[in-house]
Amino acid sequence: MSDSVTPAEPGSAPDLAELARVVARQRAEMDRLREQAATSAVVERAKGVVMALTGCSADAADETLLQRAKAARRTLLEECWITLGDPAPARSGAGGPGARSAADTRGAASGLPEAGPSVAPSAPDDVAAALARLGRALVHADSPRDLARCLLEHLAPDLGADSVMIYARRPGGGLELVGHAGIDERLAARWRQVPPFNGIAILDALRSGAPRWLEDFAEDSERYLLIGDPPERWRSRAWLPVPAGEGAEVCIGVLRGRSGVFTPRDRTHLEGVARLCAGRLRTFAVPARPAAAAHPDALRPLFEALPVAVMLLSPLRGPCGETTDFRVDAATAQAAAVLGGTGDDPVGRRLREYWPGLTDEPLWQGCLDALATGEPYEGRPFARHEVADGVTALSMYSVRVARLGDSLVVTWLRHASSDRQEQRLADLQRLGNLGWANWNLSTREVSWSSQVFAILDRDPADGPVRLADLPGLAVPEDRSALSHAVGGLAGEGLPFDVPFRVRTAHGVRHLRLVAEAVTDLRGTPVEVHGFVQDLTARRRAELALVESEQAILTQHDVLQAERTLVARLQNALLPLPRRAVNLAGLRVEVAYLPAQAGIHVGGDWFSAIELPDGDALFVVGDVAGHGIGAVATMAQLRFTAKGMVITGSSLTGALARLNTLLLHSRDTHGTATMVLARYDPGERRLVWAQAGHTPPLLLRDGEVTYLRRPSGMLLGASTAPRYEEAECRLQPGDRILLYTDGLVERPPESIDVGLGRLAEAVAARPDHATGSLGALLDAMLEGERRDDVCVLDIRLPGKPQGHDEP
Repeated sequence: MSDSVTPAEPGSAPDLAELARVVARQRAEMDRLREQAATSAVVERAKGVVMALTGCSADAADETLLQRAKAARRTLLEECWITLGDPAPARSGAGGPGARSAADTRGAASGLPEAGPSVAPSAPDDVAAALARLGRALVHADSPRDLARCLLEHLAPDLGADSVMIYARRPGGGLELVGHAGIDERLAARWRQVPPFNGIAILDALRSGAPRWLEDFAEDSERYLLIGDPPERWRSRAWLPVPAGEGAEVCIGVLRGRSGVFTPRDRTHLEGVARLCAGRLRTFAVPARPAAAAHPDALRPLFEALPVAVMLLSPLRGPCGETTDFRVDAATAQAAAVLGGTGDDPVGRRLREYWPGLTDEPLWQGCLDALATGEPYEGRPFARHEVADGVTALSMYSVRVARLGDSLVVTWLRHASSDRQEQRLADLQRLGNLGWANWNLSTREVSWSSQVFAILDRDPADGPVRLADLPGLAVPEDRSALSHAVGGLAGEGLPFDVPFRVRTAHGVRHLRLVAEAVTDLRGTPVEVHGFVQDLTARRRAELALVESEQAILTQHDVLQAERTLVARLQNALLPLPRRAVNLAGLRVEVAYLPAQAGIHVGGDWFSAIELPDGDALFVVGDVAGHGIGAVATMAQLRFTAKGMVITGSSLTGALARLNTLLLHSRDTHGTATMVLARYDPGERRLVWAQAGHTPPLLLRDGEVTYLRRPSGMLLGASTAPRYEEAECRLQPGDRILLYTDGLVERPPESIDVGLGRLAEAVAARPDHATGSLGALLDAMLEGERRDDVCVLDIRLPGKPQGHDEP
């Protein structure tokens, strides 16, 4: 046999070779795609590290990597591996040593430290290395929950983190928990939605664009609503906005069970973590707007074709997240006409700019409520003048607002003439709180308006009642009168206007039924129509008025009795002489005027008596404050002072004991001032002492002077006061005034001004005529008195000179 090649059968060796080549090509393509995916992941990780450690944007990080690779004559992939802190794989065609040399010289070429990626000058090397490890781990995080778990694994051993929570801002301004680790699902479900309230640390961080470090649990719990069940589970927290600065939409929370501050290294570490996560969070955590709201341009052709007035609005928010205005994204021509009819296109403009008075309209609050709650807003109908064919007509519109994602759709509906008539009837019933009713006596058909069902608190599903059954709805006391009126109307056609009451789930209501009959040719009633009106509010007002009148009459009687009691109390505590009296050769005139606001007995008092030895005692005092407490203290001091002096106590001794009384008695009230004076008629000697009181005034030979005050402290102000006596020799014709500060004080002026005014008034009337004290009071007191006034006018008669003083 000779060696020969047998022709191959179809489907034998040549077909297998072709199949092997196809498989090889597929494997090569898969390897290429796998390498491409790995390369893209490495690039994204490297960009994240640069962003985290330098605070730059994603585009700036990409440009930084390209520039570094170009400067070091490396590929972008090699530079990314170097940035991540790993040795760069050898390029094809390059020897191992060459590649190693390039890796060893990366620090000088790219500005990176040998240990890892580029860091800020203040970041420690271990922080940079930790962030590089995190950057490599984040590549495998495919969801916010994976990201939270990755962060907790990274931060637990280094910062003592126990939990991580990731919140994203939602269209209504609130927050939604999009990722978490270290907490159970029950707690996560409870705190999944956070409303846009004040006192939320997460919202503060998002609004300010700066982290919130919660390191003092007691202080933080007073300032913020803390997440947790109970909140004490985490004693310290950090909330980091992503990205930092204005426009942050996501916030990362790092929660620790232990107390303590976040050190500068911890803060640098956490801020780097937030920047490192910015790219990943941007892909799956930022709330997405609906396609229609995100692309208003696509809706404009649709809006132009709509035959009604409709507008698409997007909210514009202030720095604190509140809605300050709306941008018009799309609008029909009819909407522009309803808003103003100026012909200007509102699209792209701010709504408040296009409609300046919007914030004063109910529609503004309706838009805010619809945006926050998602519930549609239905506005009340309003009128608008329109010109059609040169004729001005009044048209009725109503407005409706509905939320579409983070946008609003506002629609204005024009009512036809029949709609307007129905609306007017509805307005009439609503404003008058009444409803119409109709009874057909022939067909027994009954029809009520919806307002009648509301007034009677009757379910419309139960239907209206017949006219003969209507009295059964009234309370038993009113059924007879209503039955009589209904019988007269149905039998004889007599109209009526009858009040009656019904008992509902909301209490007793006072109603009014007005009805009349329609008769046939023979005068027989065949139909009854009328209305039911709710008069409950009016009746309650009438009853309240009657009760007020009765209360006023009762109060008048009480006040009259109090006036009688006060008059008796005044006469018992502080009897006033009706005319001047003579004491130890002195003529004494008294005046007491209580404050015009308050009771007629106050804290001022006087005493003018003749002592057993023939001397005269004069006392004037003033208790601080007003009311019953001041009156009680006044009475105690008045009677005690007289008793002490009558029983032989000196003036200074009496003041010292009265001071002790005020300090240690529970029945006394506050502090008091007082002046005590004793007159010896034999020597015409006036000895006096004072406790914080205004000085006596002396009128002698037409000249006015104030006596020099001896030492004396306010009663009740000190446990060791010092009191001294002073002496004054009176001469015939002298006049002494003892008074309380109500005579001279006029707030807010100084009391020295009042003392000067008193001196001028006394000098202007130096005569000793009867009644001069009343004239003095008229000159000194103007307008309403805020304080009591008490005056003792003491005069030593002069020598007879042709006529004697009475």
